[in-house]
Amino acid sequence: MFKAGQIIYFTPFYFENGKSGPKDKYFVVLENSEDDAVLASLPTRRNFIPDGLGEDTGCVEVPEINLNCYKLCKGQVITTNGKSFGFDTHLYGRQIRTYTYSWINDIYPNYEVDYIIWGELLPDIFEKLKACFRESDMVKNKYKRMLKS
Repeated sequence: MFKAGQIIYFTPFYFENGKSGPKDKYFVVLENSEDDAVLASLPTRRNFIPDGLGEDTGCVEVPEINLNCYKLCKGQVITTNGKSFGFDTHLYGRQIRTYTYSWINDIYPNYEVDYIIWGELLPDIFEKLKACFRESDMVKNKYKRMLKS
């Protein structure tokens, strides 16, 4: 359904836990699993990186505060179709989740109505993002194994 490296834009995204109301949201596909699921990260504008760290695009790892983050800088071209975010964007290792395709298909049946494929990460950025999560002690082992395939 989705290809690893794609950025999907849901209008709106419904959070599985029900704790947050639906809102328009980007969804970065990290990997597809063999059991009909997709491993993804939901980027956010929220910055939990301590001052003086993470000034540039890249991986930020601060074990003392259990922080693993890949930062994308505002205005930097990150997709193969030349797109960038208009704000600093953060992908946190602790926020990686799997979503089943059946759940996605039930809630988002219509491409270009419920969601669009916004772009595909540039290969070097995508590989660095996956390495950032794969090499972190803050990311669950089952996710790290998926990122090695």
